[in-house]
Amino acid sequence: QVRLIESGGGSAQAGNSLRISCTASGRLRGMYTMSWFRQAPGKEREFVAAITWSAWSGGNTVYADSVKGRFTISRDNAKNTVYLQMNSLKPEDTAVYYCAAGRILTMRGDDYDYWGQGTQVTVSS
Repeated sequence: QVRLIESGGGSAQAGNSLRISCTASGRLRGMYTMSWFRQAPGKEREFVAAITWSAWSGGNTVYADSVKGRFTISRDNAKNTVYLQMNSLKPEDTAVYYCAAGRILTMRGDDYDYWGQGTQVTVSS
């Protein structure tokens, strides 16, 4: 069974950067897309970014408007790992960040098949 494990969360000052990771144990057979979602206190889970899984370098990416130009999603296929590089952090980026794996490129959380446990990111002024 596939397990997704997030790491790298923590605290950062506004304007600074943080990189979080999601490593998959087990083979992600049929899982074409890896994504990041987040859930802020008192709010529902929201889409952050997604990247298609490829045997080669690169892949298509999709970002929420709130993080475009600041966040970058990337992969290391050899490590079965997806990263989220978060630059120019804002206090509103504070949330628990979850990684997810699914069969299609989508921003809908219900379309994803596997989820990690989440990692806390806190951005302060």
